[in-house]
Amino acid sequence: MAPSLPQFSAARMRSYVFRLPLFTRSIIGVILVLWVASYQGVFDLVQWGALIPKEIGIGTMYRTNTFPLIHRGVFHTFFNLIALAPLLERFEAEYGTLTSLALFVGPLSTIPALLYTFIERGILGMNTAVLGSSIWVFTLLAMEACKTYKTNPSFQLGTVQVPTWITPLVMVVFVSVLVPNTSFLGHLCGLAFGYGWGLGYLKFLAPPEWALRWIEGKLNLLGRLPHYVSVDQKTYGRFGVLPTTNASNISLPTGDRMQVEMGLVGTSGSLLRRDPRLLKVPPYLSFLCIVIGVAWLLVLPLDNYSRKTYISENALLPGQVHTYFAGSDQNVFRGYKREVDGMGEWGNVEVNDKLEEFFKASGLKVARQKYEYTSAGETYSGENIYAILHAPRGDAEEAIVLVGAWTNVEGELNKSGVALVLTLARYFKRWSLWSKDIIFLITADSRAGPQAWVDAYHDTHQKGVQSLPVKSGALQGAVVIDYPFDHRFESLHVVYDGINGQLPNLDLLNTVVSIASGQMGIGASLQKMWQHTDTYKDRLTTMLRGMMNQGLGHASGPHSSFIPYHVDAITLQPYGEGWQDEMAMGRVIESTFRSLNNLLEHLHQSFFFYLLMQSSRFVSIGTYLPSAMLVAVNFTIMAIFLWVKSGSTPSPDSKVGSTSEKSGPLAVVKKGDAVAIVPEQLLEARERDFFLPLGVVVGSHFLGVLPLYIFNHTPHALLPIIFYLFSALNLLLPLLISSTLTHSFAPTLQQYQLLKSFSLLFLGMFLSALATLNFSLAFLIGLVAAPLTYIQPFKSTVITALYVVLMALLAPPSVLFAGTWYWNLGVGAVLREAAFGWDVWGMNTQVVVWCVWWPGWVVGVIQLFGRPRVGEKGKA
Repeated sequence: MAPSLPQFSAARMRSYVFRLPLFTRSIIGVILVLWVASYQGVFDLVQWGALIPKEIGIGTMYRTNTFPLIHRGVFHTFFNLIALAPLLERFEAEYGTLTSLALFVGPLSTIPALLYTFIERGILGMNTAVLGSSIWVFTLLAMEACKTYKTNPSFQLGTVQVPTWITPLVMVVFVSVLVPNTSFLGHLCGLAFGYGWGLGYLKFLAPPEWALRWIEGKLNLLGRLPHYVSVDQKTYGRFGVLPTTNASNISLPTGDRMQVEMGLVGTSGSLLRRDPRLLKVPPYLSFLCIVIGVAWLLVLPLDNYSRKTYISENALLPGQVHTYFAGSDQNVFRGYKREVDGMGEWGNVEVNDKLEEFFKASGLKVARQKYEYTSAGETYSGENIYAILHAPRGDAEEAIVLVGAWTNVEGELNKSGVALVLTLARYFKRWSLWSKDIIFLITADSRAGPQAWVDAYHDTHQKGVQSLPVKSGALQGAVVIDYPFDHRFESLHVVYDGINGQLPNLDLLNTVVSIASGQMGIGASLQKMWQHTDTYKDRLTTMLRGMMNQGLGHASGPHSSFIPYHVDAITLQPYGEGWQDEMAMGRVIESTFRSLNNLLEHLHQSFFFYLLMQSSRFVSIGTYLPSAMLVAVNFTIMAIFLWVKSGSTPSPDSKVGSTSEKSGPLAVVKKGDAVAIVPEQLLEARERDFFLPLGVVVGSHFLGVLPLYIFNHTPHALLPIIFYLFSALNLLLPLLISSTLTHSFAPTLQQYQLLKSFSLLFLGMFLSALATLNFSLAFLIGLVAAPLTYIQPFKSTVITALYVVLMALLAPPSVLFAGTWYWNLGVGAVLREAAFGWDVWGMNTQVVVWCVWWPGWVVGVIQLFGRPRVGEKGKA
């Protein structure tokens, strides 16, 4: 018979509500009153009291205390009260009414709010408003989880022991996934305060007990206020729980303990976990994953592992139309080029005045846009101009963009490129076959201008960027012309790398290559491989150059700004000395636009994740992804190995040829009809003490926010100095942290194992996820961080010294300096470009470097300098 569920009892509910202490009642009452008041139409209570990061100032600090009391809607209020009431009642019963009042009105609200404001506004540059008492709920849950962990460290889920302290973290994830419009960051800030309180680091914020007694005595609060909880009425004492008896610590006589019957899973798992043969496998398996991952990448250029490119979207029909851009259009081009040459020294506004006349003379609708960005103490401003050719056979719902920046990425005047855009605008206007609008865009530069225009087109622009006065439909594709010279050219260089390693649909690139090489007889090259001989070496070089560009995540041309908005874009750069002229370039663009004009829907048939090794050969994500995954998995394998090893008791000492009859207690293990006698020590499990290792790992990752903030907000003139100072401090930081840990906490060998396990686990998880988004960045960082897998406190001074030198060479600042030296770049220029990418392009490579790779490096070197405490039973 199934057990009956407890029935709801109104009497018990009424009794519980009437027993609620004073502060809990007051908070519930205030929340209900403010919820009712939010429905009045005279005053916007939500706007007044919500925590809005960019509105926090001296005069609006009250928001850090009011936002938990204000809710939006019936369900928001109801469910928060249901979750808050029992937790708040328990807190007040433990600490007293006055302490609860001081904490919840003060630091327990203000500190999480300021932490959220700092991260949301200062680091992420966002302005998401939050409100509701759920931040208190998760703060109190974290406190309860820490208390529960002291008496009940884990609970069993199947065959896995799950630590009780992680339950609030799991709940945060579930709430963020299942409940819409919840703030994951806000809940994490609440958890951070709760864990800090539960671990004892923030309990100094509570008012002193003598002061509470003095106030209670003077005001006679216990006699005057009903349901008041005084200092001496608390349930659990000052800052902890009453001592309890843990049954697991009770020792039984040896004779009783020998008759142990264990299940198949528990016994087999314990014995296998201590099998020395299995414990030797993970390090070799981890190294094997790295070797196979690198070898996998190196075989990709071979014919058996790569494929020839092909057109997936049949509607494109590349090269199937006859182009007519020739004859008199060449004279028009030459006229425009002379005009552009004459405007080379003009200002941006004067140039745009003249360009506006040209576009209007072609019968196009013209608009202009001003923008201004600030990055690394520098201001980037200018004015873009664009013209729209409305499709005679379209409904203004789709558009294609032809871009010609006034100056290219090298800072040269793009005179032939701009002249060709003007000529094609005049030429396209004469045709009535267009089913999509065509936008002719001339930006002030190749870096900030395209980003400002694309952001404004999609209404995601920053405050210093002007909105676009005229728009067309959804952008289907973009082609950029980078043509700064006068002479004839030999071939086309196609640039396709986007921001953060994003790539355009492969069909667009294949279409341009097919038209240029097949229809026009113009060669096409990639990644500055001017003379590609289709050998293994050239294929590998092209692929590695593409991986480097994608891994850096910077914009390689004006087209890069379009790709994050799912607008497929490329840049065409003529190069070399040959017999091709501007008319051939124009015909390539005409044919490309005719192909894009045929599309009935957005490009989606072909690949968005690929590696190119020449213009006609590629590998798809299904072929190259295992290489990065194998490198990332090596971290996870070692993390699991160290976790298992940290929970194992030391193997019983045995000496070959020993005649001693002394032995430890034995235990009987039964498996079916079979019976075995094994040392009892093999069946014991060690409790893991992981608060210190976890604190060091989490603290190191939060510490990564400092260099991320410093290098993105320092004026460019100071960037080299700050970098060299940081590089010097970076080498000393792990030594200082390691020395502090050794002298203050004396970590055991188990804690060092857990420290490395947590660090490698985070590194492996993040790189595995990153590999699906930016394969190149994940692979490069995984390869450079691979030595962290084998780092440990070595007994040999020579090995330690060699590893210190190796880790110093593989530190992120050292790798950055080596890269600038190899490519003959200045450190200041690279850091300024990175800051520009962060502020303007939305580049997130810095986040991966400073918040993932660098913390893992710091933890690794901390362990290298560590000296485990010895002599503690079961831990050393």
